[in-house]
Amino acid sequence: MAEDAPNAGAQDIHPARTEASADAATPPAPAEKSSSETLFPSLSIWPPSQRTRDAVVRRVVQTLSAPSVLSQRYGAIPEPEAEGAAAAVEAEAFAAASESAAASPASLEDGIEVLQAYSKEVSRRLLELAKSRAAAAAAPETPAEPSAEVSEASSVTAPPPTEE
Repeated sequence: MAEDAPNAGAQDIHPARTEASADAATPPAPAEKSSSETLFPSLSIWPPSQRTRDAVVRRVVQTLSAPSVLSQRYGAIPEPEAEGAAAAVEAEAFAAASESAAASPASLEDGIEVLQAYSKEVSRRLLELAKSRAAAAAAPETPAEPSAEVSEASSVTAPPPTEE
């Protein structure tokens, strides 16, 4: 009986629903609301807001300049230099993703795909930057006079200089 006491008070507050009142309170089922577009008509995934893009740049700067898996493996970049590099990485990734998208994505799913492509581009370009900096730091200083083999090979593959 003690177990029923809390429920008894609740019954006084909320009267029992009849089938007629339950049917009236239930909204009618939408005709064809199966896609996410109809559920979120004003939600726009692509392009990201400037605030989001700035957050991406800040995170890339942090990854390049602070201790991280990437900076431990390839070396940290001083923060002022990392800021410029991060802005360039983000801008290039945004441009590449924007090219793959139509002027405005047709659906939420398309926007999600473009956002994923943007994220992958940022990651790919970040890794390329870190690897190229590590390779440049590890490469020995170039000699003042390159050897004959190097100059011959470069003259074969390099196009002739153009006059402007």
